[in-house]
Amino acid sequence: MNRKYDFLMDSRFQGNHAVEPTPYQLPIGSPALRQKQMRAMPGTLLDLRLGREVRFDQMIAALDAFSFIAVGEQHDDAQHHQFQADVVRALAKRPRPVTVGLEMFHRTNLAPLALWTLGRLSEEEFIEQAQWKTQWGFEYALYKPIFDAVRELRLRMIGLNVPRDIVRKVGREGWNALSAEERMGIPDLDLNQNDHKRLFESLMGGHPMGAAGANIYAAQVLWDTGMADTALRYHEQQRLGRDAAFVILAGNGHVMYGQGITLRITQRSALPCATIVCLTANEPMMVSRSLADYLYVATAR
Repeated sequence: MNRKYDFLMDSRFQGNHAVEPTPYQLPIGSPALRQKQMRAMPGTLLDLRLGREVRFDQMIAALDAFSFIAVGEQHDDAQHHQFQADVVRALAKRPRPVTVGLEMFHRTNLAPLALWTLGRLSEEEFIEQAQWKTQWGFEYALYKPIFDAVRELRLRMIGLNVPRDIVRKVGREGWNALSAEERMGIPDLDLNQNDHKRLFESLMGGHPMGAAGANIYAAQVLWDTGMADTALRYHEQQRLGRDAAFVILAGNGHVMYGQGITLRITQRSALPCATIVCLTANEPMMVSRSLADYLYVATAR
């Protein structure tokens, strides 16, 4: 999701009027934490499970217990991408075998990413051959720290996403409109996750989907399910093992509350998943402790 949202300091009341919680204050996700909130200060890293601030190195050490690590982002925030690059570098220094999976590229776009990792493409050649300008709508410079880290450390890197024309078709006509070839081996969509539906509605402005929005919702579920499917297939095919770190970089809407990509992974695999959400604020904000395992709050500039 590319949309930015205003932060409400109280999820239930603003003045004398009841208001809907923001997407970051929803009572969904982990049953043990969904009713708990905490105050998040700009410039902090929080362990939401424990409800306290944590050092970056402490978080990295704790992530050793997880095979899949999904790090969310606001796509146009350079601080978030620098943080993602820092996570990738720190995990590789543990040392752990690290694979980076990206929402920004299609799952069929493998060769340019491999050539970049091997140092066989210049930056200009990579941008052109990976079709950055047509597959993704944000400036390459925002993501440069991530690609520099991958190249310097010679890390595996793959595209996770389903081709956009397929996602658009589902958004117009529904999942059943796809042929077997168009489904690309992706399992049937689970459209009955109530927590995910509530998150989706909140991100769409708080309005119930209704019948007209069913296909749009199916497209969102395809997005998550397709990226999870790509990650799981690659993990199995490459025999990465439980100790490897598969870092998933995607928009916050695919990561929050463990209701996006990691939900679709855990429906098919026992491999443990962790979630990190990145937000930006210029004042303290209240967030649900079920929002993610960790929360990085960049300071608005």
